[in-house]
Amino acid sequence: MTDTLASASDPATASDDAVAGPRVLTSHVPLKRVIMLVNPLSGGVGPAAAGEAADILAGYACETTVVALEAGQFDAQVQAALDARPDALFVLAGDGTAGTIASRAGPAGPLIAPLPGGTMNMLPRALYGTADWRAALKTALEDGAAQCVAGGEISDGQARRAFYCAAILGSPALWAPAREAVREAKFGLAWAYARRALKRAFTGRLRFSLDGKAERRAEALVLISPMISRAMDEHTGLEAAAMNPSDALQAFRLAAHAVFDDWRQDPAVTTRAIQQATVRARSRIPAVIDGEPILLRHEARVRFVREAFRALAPNPPAAEDSV
Repeated sequence: MTDTLASASDPATASDDAVAGPRVLTSHVPLKRVIMLVNPLSGGVGPAAAGEAADILAGYACETTVVALEAGQFDAQVQAALDARPDALFVLAGDGTAGTIASRAGPAGPLIAPLPGGTMNMLPRALYGTADWRAALKTALEDGAAQCVAGGEISDGQARRAFYCAAILGSPALWAPAREAVREAKFGLAWAYARRALKRAFTGRLRFSLDGKAERRAEALVLISPMISRAMDEHTGLEAAAMNPSDALQAFRLAAHAVFDDWRQDPAVTTRAIQQATVRARSRIPAVIDGEPILLRHEARVRFVREAFRALAPNPPAAEDSV
C-alpha cells in the first residue's frame, strides 16, 4: 500500500501556503482528519494525481492521508480507510469504484466525497456540478455539508448494485454513450452510438411492475434518484419513467430528447414516484447504472433506499442539470 501523508496542522510546513496561511475549511462540518483514495489507473485520474491531491490538501488545516489504490489490494485498502473513521473520505476513481465505496460506507460511515475520475461521472457531477476533480475537491473542502443521499438498489439474483443518480434498463441504455459523445462534441461517434441503439430498439420489450401493480410493457424503464430528479422535491421514492415509443420515428424523436434536452417532454414517456419495481425480459437486460454499462440477468428487482450514504457536498447539490 502506497500512502502519502500530508499534514497541514502546522501551516508553516505547507510551502506555498505558508505565507498566506491555510485555506478556510467548511464551517458546516468538522474536518480534522481526511483520507483520500486515488485510483491512478482510472481513465480520468492518471499517475500524478495522488501527489497533486496531497499538494492541494496540504493547504488546509487538517490531517490528511492520500492512498493510491493498488491492484489486488483494493478491498483491504478501502476497508482500512473506512475502519480509520476519518471525518471525510474522498474518492478519486471511476463511477463504479466511487459507488462501491459509498455503498460500503452506508449511512453510518464517514462522509463520502466522490470526485470525478471516471468517464461519465454522474454522481460527482450531481454533487459538485463539475467534471474537474480539483475543483470538486476544493468545493467539498470549503463549502461541503453533510448531505444524506437517497438512491436505489438493483438485484438480479446474481449481484446487488446500488445507484445514486439513475439507472436505465432496456435498449435505450445504449443512448448513454451517444449523449456523452455529443457532450464532448464527438458527433461522428455519437451518430454511430445512436445507430447501434436504434438497431436494438423493439428487439425485446421489458415487462415491469411498479409497487406491486399490474404488469406493463415498455421499451425501457428509467429510475431516477430524488437527488437529481427535477420532478421530485423530497425523498419520497424513485422517479420511474417508462419509455414507450411505438415505431422507429418515435424512437428517434425520444433519442433526440434524451441526447439534447429534457426527455420528459416526450409524449412517449410517463413518470411516477415508486418504492419498488420488478423488471423482466426474455433475454438479458442492457442497463446503465450511474454511468456504468452492465448486462443484467433476465429478471431484476429494484428498491428505493431512503438513506444510502452521507456525502460531503454543498447544499443544495448541483442535481440533474449537471448530470
